[in-house]
Amino acid sequence: MRLQNKFVQKIPQTVWVLGFVSLLTDISSEMINSLLPLFLVSVLGANILTVGIIEGIAEATASILKIFSGVLSDYLGHRKGLAVFGYGLSTFVKPLFAVATSPTGVLIARFGDRIGKGIRVAPRDALVADSTNPEVRGAAYGLRQSLDTIGAFLGPLAAFALMAASQNNFRLIFWLALIPGFFAVALLAVGVSEPKTSEIQGNRSNPLQWEALRSLGKGYWVLVAVALLFNLGNSSNAFLLLRAEQTGISASLIPLTLMMMNITYSFSAYPIGILSDRVGKFGLLVGGFLLYALVYLGFAFVQTSWQVWGLFALYGLHLGMSKGLLLALVANSIPANLRGTAFGFLNLAVGLALLPASLLAGGLWQTLGAEATFITGSLFAIAAVLLLVINRRKYLQIQVRLT
Repeated sequence: MRLQNKFVQKIPQTVWVLGFVSLLTDISSEMINSLLPLFLVSVLGANILTVGIIEGIAEATASILKIFSGVLSDYLGHRKGLAVFGYGLSTFVKPLFAVATSPTGVLIARFGDRIGKGIRVAPRDALVADSTNPEVRGAAYGLRQSLDTIGAFLGPLAAFALMAASQNNFRLIFWLALIPGFFAVALLAVGVSEPKTSEIQGNRSNPLQWEALRSLGKGYWVLVAVALLFNLGNSSNAFLLLRAEQTGISASLIPLTLMMMNITYSFSAYPIGILSDRVGKFGLLVGGFLLYALVYLGFAFVQTSWQVWGLFALYGLHLGMSKGLLLALVANSIPANLRGTAFGFLNLAVGLALLPASLLAGGLWQTLGAEATFITGSLFAIAAVLLLVINRRKYLQIQVRLT
């Protein structure tokens, strides 16, 4: 009975609030992001290259800033203020999309939005760890990921409905996107109380010093290397959509494939997080990576459209089995006063892999065909699994120590 009670501990209010903040923010952001390429091309007259440049600059900015915001949150011993500032900046630049009259104006707005994301992510992920006991961290990160993903498919749905109701009034929808973003910032400011722990606030030394980075431990740096290796084969979802189109799915239904992925992601992340607190995170994370390898092999050899729908559903399950569990495993592997720094480096590794991953995928697709792109992605995932398994003893020791 005692063991059972340990696994049904209540998820702290802070985690629920952060989850709903993510949900509202994703609704706000995806209302814009789902329409932005079309707005740039059809309204502002931009070409596809310009769209790619804007997205590349925006995502690179977010990746770089994640490490600095994480380090700063460790140095200051406070995370909520940085999270509020990051969410607030992303929200209050939204009107710039509505008033943009050139691609440059969109670039400025997108740049501001991604700066906000870069500032908030590492402190937010560290806040989840600061607010929870190790026994429920899998459930906590899974819950936040589930709520975040619900916002990711509600946003495009809202944009679709509003486009139909407003006769394709892009600018009106961009203004309306400010509303859920504003509520997200208000909820974060009022609903989250930062944990007051000596572990977090007692150390104001530079987290980027060699001794501090070494104290993160080999196990942590192996996880960073695993994330980097895995994501070198995890190309843009655009390639999945192109593959779906090749199998005969009509252009009007293509966006629904991502909805299928997000539905299974959102409904699986929390239950799998709860399960990981019972049976351990390492095995489930390995399973999530292996499922990805199988799904990518499936995309390499897919023949019919119904198979594509199933593969997108399984891809969402992979996300539910890996995204939150990786964060929980990191949180359980590192000192409390370096959580922001640790999540910053992890996010930086993932961000740095995105561009070469997509370049590699595009080059293979163009020269050898779609099959080569997905087989290569599968091989990268298998390599990441091998690196994890070789170091499994470190994570099993952590699991035993926490039970």
